[in-house]
Amino acid sequence: MVVIHRLTDARIRSKLKPGRYGDGGGLYLEVATAGTRSWLFMWKVNGRRRAIGLGGYPAVSLARARSIAAKAKSDIAEGRDPAVLAKRSMVPTFAKCVEEFLAVNSPSWRNDKHRAQWEMTLGDAYCRTIREKPVDKIATDDVLKILLPIWIEKAETASRLRGRIERVLDYAKVKGWREGLNPALWHGNLNHLLPARQKLQRGHHPAMPYKDLPAFMRDLRKREAVASLALEFLILTAARSGEVYGAVWDEFDLDAALWTIPATRMKAGREHVVPLSGPALDLVRRLHDARTCQYVFPGQRTNRPLSTSAMEMLLRRMGKGAYTVHGFRSSFRDWAGDMTDFPRDLVETALAHRVGDATERAYRRSSALEKRRRLMQVFSLYLSNRNF
Repeated sequence: MVVIHRLTDARIRSKLKPGRYGDGGGLYLEVATAGTRSWLFMWKVNGRRRAIGLGGYPAVSLARARSIAAKAKSDIAEGRDPAVLAKRSMVPTFAKCVEEFLAVNSPSWRNDKHRAQWEMTLGDAYCRTIREKPVDKIATDDVLKILLPIWIEKAETASRLRGRIERVLDYAKVKGWREGLNPALWHGNLNHLLPARQKLQRGHHPAMPYKDLPAFMRDLRKREAVASLALEFLILTAARSGEVYGAVWDEFDLDAALWTIPATRMKAGREHVVPLSGPALDLVRRLHDARTCQYVFPGQRTNRPLSTSAMEMLLRRMGKGAYTVHGFRSSFRDWAGDMTDFPRDLVETALAHRVGDATERAYRRSSALEKRRRLMQVFSLYLSNRNF
């Protein structure tokens, strides 16, 4: 006859040596060297010992631990695995799973821009309908509702989005949060359900005509939201959105009016120094006086940057959804080529594009900074509809 309920609260609270103390029925109290106490449930499958933690004592009482252990024994008798069931009871939402996936995988990526793209596509911009859904409840229909509206018109984005959803759900399966077919799988699944389309093409980023920039900037400067300040700064500096979203105060020298973006945050993997025009410097100084965390453009969550879809959403609210945030770099390039006599290679350097051979690039880094400062100042005057 198996003896159960061998432990008592009085004994558990007494001075026990480090070790494992059985209550019977597979329930054990484990006492660590430091004196902390925690519960284990142990059983055998095909001669191999398995175990799951049930929590610490006294947060999990003796009575509660016995109840959980009894349920686990019942599950085993009916062919269910307590370890799998324990994982399922803690199944996260898609949003939480994305957050954990990125925390595990993004340190190996080349720069923050790659992570920003993942966060944007897997965020509310496209995945709002599944963000708060447990990952084990996401089905093929959920994925189709996300992809169908953009499958033809935004083929490249749709393809990348499908692949990213697939990887996140694969991660969830490995963690024990899902079983069965991945609903974002292409071959043998979505390839039978989505309409045929042409081979994916890399499209241009629709850009606002530079002649419309001054009027747009007047409208933009009437707004007080962090997203509007971020977009104004992006236009003034001709920077990429990921560079702006991830900007931190340590990158700025306000006395020298310089913004130094480290190589790890740049697309080309090279440090880029941006001379700040008067309006850009004034904007940053206002934000510096009111700063609350390390990020220049903080989001709603504590010590986190602005959402990577914030500027895109702002454009839509302003009735300019036909243009892209990235397109403002093209607007700057077109303005410089059509309206000024600044050399093309200087403009390309301002855009952080690679120009010339290694020797020429080294020379330009040391000699062209003030020329680029003049270029950005002239651009800021144009944006304010002033003569230059």
